[in-house]
Amino acid sequence: MGKKSPKLNKNIYLRTREDKGMSRLEVENETNGLITSARLEKIENDTIKTVDPGDVLRLSKIYETPELLNYYCTQACPIGREYVPVVESIHDLPQHTLQILSSLNSLNRDKERMIDISSDGVISEEEKNDFELIKVHLDEMNLAIEAFRLWVEKMTKHSKLD
Repeated sequence: MGKKSPKLNKNIYLRTREDKGMSRLEVENETNGLITSARLEKIENDTIKTVDPGDVLRLSKIYETPELLNYYCTQACPIGREYVPVVESIHDLPQHTLQILSSLNSLNRDKERMIDISSDGVISEEEKNDFELIKVHLDEMNLAIEAFRLWVEKMTKHSKLD
């Protein structure tokens, strides 16, 4: 069991390792030396310029925290910053279900509007605003799905889905 760092502003990698009660040496052993204690210390102290995505994937698996992947993709990866929704927190099943159903309801209404807009083959200025709103609803659905996917992955790793 690793000691907790007295550091106040801990990054997500340090907080996650400490939450799992692992030492840096235990992480090094779990990765068969692919992530050395020295490298992990640099990652946790933000002294490494860019964290290797392979390291993040390994840490996510060891710590059983798929949230690390979402964090990396939305914070460190230029493509992910543009296209992957930031999942702030993972909720329980009923809340995820309600978020997805709410998004589906919005998209169902949007479907009718898309048919109206497409019927004449021309998109007017007024209709462009509606398309922007549809995009917002699609982004909300994407976030709901990503949060639910992370929840399922986390529950599966913890064997809570049987």
